[in-house]
Amino acid sequence: MQLTVNGEARNMPAGSRITDLVHELGLDGRKIAVERNLEIVPRSRYSLDRLAQDDRIEIVAFVGGG
Repeated sequence: MQLTVNGEARNMPAGSRITDLVHELGLDGRKIAVERNLEIVPRSRYSLDRLAQDDRIEIVAFVGGG
């Protein structure tokens, strides 16, 4: 299925979940925030909610600094 992730087209297998996308991107799910179709997704839902055709996903990584 076709998604838009941070403004770029991306293909994922049908039935994929947010955790699958996070893993595919090589990200640490504890250090990111995910927005799906303009709504923040609680981390507790990453492994539960299935992605759908034409979903718009924005992923922001937390960066520490001083």
